[in-house]
Amino acid sequence: MGDEDGSAAKLWAMASLGTPMAIRTAATLRIADHIAAGRRTAEELAETVGAHAGALDRLLRYLAVRGVLDVDDAGRYALTPLGEPLREDHPAGIRAWFDTEGAGRGELSFVELPHSVRTGEAAFPVRYGREYWEDLTADADRAASFNQLLGADVAVRAPGVVSGFDWASVGHVVDVGGGNGSLLAELLKANPTLRGTVVDLPDAVQAAKERFADEGLGDRADAVAGSFFDALPAGAGGYVLSLVLHDWDDEAATAILRRCAEAAGDTGSVFVIESIGETGEAPHTGMDLRMLCVYGAKERGVAEFSALAAAAGLDVAAVHPAGPSAVIELTAAR
Repeated sequence: MGDEDGSAAKLWAMASLGTPMAIRTAATLRIADHIAAGRRTAEELAETVGAHAGALDRLLRYLAVRGVLDVDDAGRYALTPLGEPLREDHPAGIRAWFDTEGAGRGELSFVELPHSVRTGEAAFPVRYGREYWEDLTADADRAASFNQLLGADVAVRAPGVVSGFDWASVGHVVDVGGGNGSLLAELLKANPTLRGTVVDLPDAVQAAKERFADEGLGDRADAVAGSFFDALPAGAGGYVLSLVLHDWDDEAATAILRRCAEAAGDTGSVFVIESIGETGEAPHTGMDLRMLCVYGAKERGVAEFSALAAAAGLDVAAVHPAGPSAVIELTAAR
């Protein structure tokens, strides 16, 4: 049976795992950094990364055919413009997301995607034997890498969030699950009268405290260890959940919102910051599938967040455009 229109070849190209895993293996071994440091042959690179020279050369040649690397007649490799972002110091910051022994570990749970589609549950525990967050916190280096990468993502979104709402009006904002304090620091720098607190796990809290001290915000910012499933510091004007709820299923997301609602009381507000399109929906199908596979969670639109809010005793007061994100303002249900 032929493939006259090329559809089978296109599907094969889309479905083949070879290229994504070759790129992720190169990222895990930091091949780009070692090439940039002057180790150019497969033998030199294999000695540096502790790999089998012959097998590594096969990987490198595969990547050269696909334009990630160049190779000369003497077997010396160089980075192409396409391969440059695999360097650790590249401003795009994607190497760590591809590292299968670090933050990129979660992507490998896509191998178990049939389980998620059949059950609606996360695939990550099928592959690794425990939930994503348990796995992350079990390894300090992996947790630090995750917090750093999340902070870099927040930095991209921060300008839109900062300008998307009058944050000074809330007086004191609690960034729930605020990681290393990246977003809160930007909010405080833009609003000199604003005070803030990060609530997160201990490793992230330490990083946040260091950030606040380094940026001269220690007199207005603090970080406390805690879980958003437990009682939160009460009485602040605003409680921020930035890219938090899409990591959790409806039951857990409602529980998190309920904790924020309890802390905010009748006078405070809860601010859900998520990637939502202009129509109020969540068009990022790739991220949505990733949330299912890794966390058993989902991307949501305004209507879905409104339903979760109602279950937690909150109403949607407004939706504020914020660059690539939106700020959904929630207040106590009347």
